[in-house]
Amino acid sequence: MNNRSIDWESLRELARELMSRAYAPYSTYPVGAAALVDDGRTVAGCNVENAAYGVALCAECGLISSLYATGGGRLVAFTCVDHRGRTIVPCGRCRQLLWEHGGPELLVDTPHGIRALREILPDAFSAEYLET
Repeated sequence: MNNRSIDWESLRELARELMSRAYAPYSTYPVGAAALVDDGRTVAGCNVENAAYGVALCAECGLISSLYATGGGRLVAFTCVDHRGRTIVPCGRCRQLLWEHGGPELLVDTPHGIRALREILPDAFSAEYLET
């Protein structure tokens, strides 16, 4: 799939919709995420915080759960937005999560344009390092 065939604005709108459902009473920083799956489905998620900060779930965690709850597959295009609806980049932990489920060619919407995940997470850790 190439960048031109992806409806990025629809993905951003879905991310904004999910952002409005986030549970973020501690940081007051709701985030929504949306992605296109290789079979044409879209999946989405929002952040869910907890009083014990370390167990909060990023929007990408919800998105990956949705991916598997609806049939699995590989992510091909991803976006996330902040409380103002602006495109933001995923944190380092979530970049690693996206690598596992989309790989180096996953297209990521960033404030500086669409980039392959390998560009924003160079030298990522992957299953190949686990081979003995």
